Amino acid sequence: MRQAGRALPEYRELKKRYTFLQLVQNPELATEVTLQPIRRFGFDAAILFSDILVIAEGLGQPYQFRDKGGIEMDFILQSAADVDRLEVSAVNARLDYVARALRLIKRDLAGKTALIGFSGSPWTLANFMVEGGGVKEYTKAKALYHSDPVLFGRLMEKLTAAITGYLQMQIDAGAEVLQVFDSLGGGLSDGDFQAASGRWIKEIVAGLKRQVPVIVFSKGTHGNWADLADTGAQIIGVDWNVRLAEVRRRLPADVGVQGNLDPFLLTTTPAAVAAGVERILREMSGSSGHIFNLGHGVPPDAKLECIQSLVDTLRRRT
Repeated sequence: MRQAGRALPEYRELKKRYTFLQLVQNPELATEVTLQPIRRFGFDAAILFSDILVIAEGLGQPYQFRDKGGIEMDFILQSAADVDRLEVSAVNARLDYVARALRLIKRDLAGKTALIGFSGSPWTLANFMVEGGGVKEYTKAKALYHSDPVLFGRLMEKLTAAITGYLQMQIDAGAEVLQVFDSLGGGLSDGDFQAASGRWIKEIVAGLKRQVPVIVFSKGTHGNWADLADTGAQIIGVDWNVRLAEVRRRLPADVGVQGNLDPFLLTTTPAAVAAGVERILREMSGSSGHIFNLGHGVPPDAKLECIQSLVDTLRRRT
């Protein structure tokens, strides 16, 4: 489960000594944070501890965290000149610390647990890069898409090439599964999703040539199941705002689904979590190609006993 580590006391102890970026950029520390939830809960897969914005950093647009919270890019993409200065060829060298972390994680997992790598999608990254960080409402990428499609296309081409190369680097370093997070995909209308996001994800998946399974998760994108399947991903991640069994019926039989317990339940009680898990398992009974997961990341205030209840309920039922 993505971000499971941030609910752990051992992670919070590390955060007293290191910043988030220090944890991401130090291979030994990133390895430790990746392995912490595996040691405690024994999940079936470990997901690399990193951040989607490392791609922006690799392209030459570093980021940091504001003193009062939130992400801030070192500069904002505002012109064609800003897009032109992004260096696709430099990404993997600048992000070599990710490959080094993956090799360490792979070694420590010793073949007993699967290893998942990931990246943000071009559309989601473009939003942060043209806004200059995290904002309440993301509008500038959408405005660029509609008002200057040529410049928008140049930015997306660079992001697509950078992400494809970055994910290939993760495969080479030992990742056995990859996930593309289109966290802001739901901000697009049904009619715009394919051109603004889906087609670029499809290029990434095609570029990886089915070397490993690819999961695509597009939060809030509920009117574009056919477009998501058309990306070529083997698995579609599903958020908690739709019925998973209904999504299963809409997707081709050879495309699996991942999800989709409401993450909020992890902040409530073990009994509520168990009931939520049981409901999804009942609804998906008899369906093939289901990976149980949350419908988004683990909340930072998730209770350890609730995470344990999820694990225990699943193991009792499977």
